[in-house]
Amino acid sequence: MSGKTEVSTMSSGVVVIYPAREHEPEHEKKVHHELAKRIAHMLGMEFAGEYDAAKRYTGRVYFLPSDTLIGIALAQSLGIKNENDLFGGVAPHPFIPTKAISHPLLDSASVAPQGWSHEFGKLVQDSVLRGFTSFSLEDARKAGKQLLLYGPLRIKPVLATAGRGQVLVSNLDGLATALEDIDTTRLADCGVVLEEHLDDVKTYSVGQVRVAGMIASYVGTQRLTPDNRGEMVYGGSELIVALGDFDTLQKLDLAPDYQTSITKAKAFDAAASKCFTGFFASRRNYDVASGLDSKGNQRCGVLEQSWRTGGASAAEIAALETFHTRTDVRVVRASTMEIFGDRVQPPAGANEVFYGQDPDLGLIRKYVMVEPYGN
Repeated sequence: MSGKTEVSTMSSGVVVIYPAREHEPEHEKKVHHELAKRIAHMLGMEFAGEYDAAKRYTGRVYFLPSDTLIGIALAQSLGIKNENDLFGGVAPHPFIPTKAISHPLLDSASVAPQGWSHEFGKLVQDSVLRGFTSFSLEDARKAGKQLLLYGPLRIKPVLATAGRGQVLVSNLDGLATALEDIDTTRLADCGVVLEEHLDDVKTYSVGQVRVAGMIASYVGTQRLTPDNRGEMVYGGSELIVALGDFDTLQKLDLAPDYQTSITKAKAFDAAASKCFTGFFASRRNYDVASGLDSKGNQRCGVLEQSWRTGGASAAEIAALETFHTRTDVRVVRASTMEIFGDRVQPPAGANEVFYGQDPDLGLIRKYVMVEPYGN
């Protein structure tokens, strides 16, 4: 596949930021503005800052939402009809863009929100880890009890990001304590995930972006880094990005673990498009984990999806910029780094997208690099 879609871009119009989160860290806001400017340049459009509902925009309006847009009616009210109108995604219900869909319910008697797809769980059962999603504390207790038969588990709040808020549980007493402590404010509509714990984990990033008539797909690895409180969180991604779809990416001479990660992410991605009517996205990212279960068996599966601008998006956009300006280049290595505190300076050739004090996280630096692939 060429990597080019049939959609022609328009030269008139604006790119705007759409604030879709109640609270967004300052560093993410600034990165989103930087990426929106770069997308505008590739589209031949102007960057117009944050969306103003009172303003009458002339020509095309392209959105970069700070989160997945929830509800078809909201998207339509903004004039967003399909993936060509935004960098991110649209989902019909709030649980769909979260970790919640990664696992099935415990049984048919379990509480389920409107729009839940039992078929999705069946389609992705070979592409995810062992686990359950629950929308009530009682269902979570039952699911946890069953999952503990296989070894330790992790309780994951579905609205948390960067690995924060997870609790490791090894026995029934620990399960009871952990469930007593979880925030139940959004439990009924977003749920909580209970998932098998793995040791020696390696996390892969698999994704696809579609901007300015281009399709680019990638695979790579994530790194963890200590934040300013010493908690290990997402610290960046190193990606191999190919111009084209997932099949094009898999035609590269990739390591077996990369090929496996792509296959699992492809199945998850296809199932989402099939099972959730009204869902579409131009930015699709999947975290895939590989590690050892309590019995020492190798396990691999999709942890969660991101259909909004995320940690790897600076690398995604940088790769697209290369493909946009260099028609002879079809594969690159693109990486992002997030460093807390003032421990490390960016290497030569790096493009810094943020450096400063964030009120929530403290001093943080973000940069991106694009390098040739292969020899």
